[in-house]
Amino acid sequence: MIVLHGAHGGPDTNWFPWIHAELEGAGIEVVRPRFPTPQGQSLEAWFEAYDLAVTPSALASTILVGHSLGATMALRLVERATKPFSGLFLAAGFIGALGLPDYDAINASFFAEPFDWKSINERKGSACRCWAGDDDPYVPLPRSQQLANHLGASLEVVPGGGHLNGETGFTAFPQVRDAILAIRLSMAGQDGS
Repeated sequence: MIVLHGAHGGPDTNWFPWIHAELEGAGIEVVRPRFPTPQGQSLEAWFEAYDLAVTPSALASTILVGHSLGATMALRLVERATKPFSGLFLAAGFIGALGLPDYDAINASFFAEPFDWKSINERKGSACRCWAGDDDPYVPLPRSQQLANHLGASLEVVPGGGHLNGETGFTAFPQVRDAILAIRLSMAGQDGS
């Protein structure tokens, strides 16, 4: 599993260390790349950091988990992939500018090209879930709904969840952990193990 943080964030913030420990305890390998942000932030720089941190492996067994701009990064990774991932789990995701000066300029390269939704939907994997807080101060709920609609996924709204980050008390995210463990079980069932 690969956890992708957002702008002005890092792999050791929010619920990322918690989910890493939880899933490793269940025997799932977890990688949390560190992306340059806010200095040096661009889609190209994030691809470079990802490629250095993630060793090529069978994507069929890889789940991408993205938070905020990390959700956008996950979409771009699925878009450029040649094989499907097994799942895509996005929290507080969005596409396009948010009208936030501290973010829009450094996020612009991620949205410079239109998304190839057909390719993304072909390679996102069979498991796709989205979460959003009903009171997110950065990403309005309709923006997360728009993303979920493009993916054909339901949006699970977390009451009082804010941006689903440490700022709003999200240092654990059991819903994401449970969804990943459920997928693992269904994959094991398909393998006959």
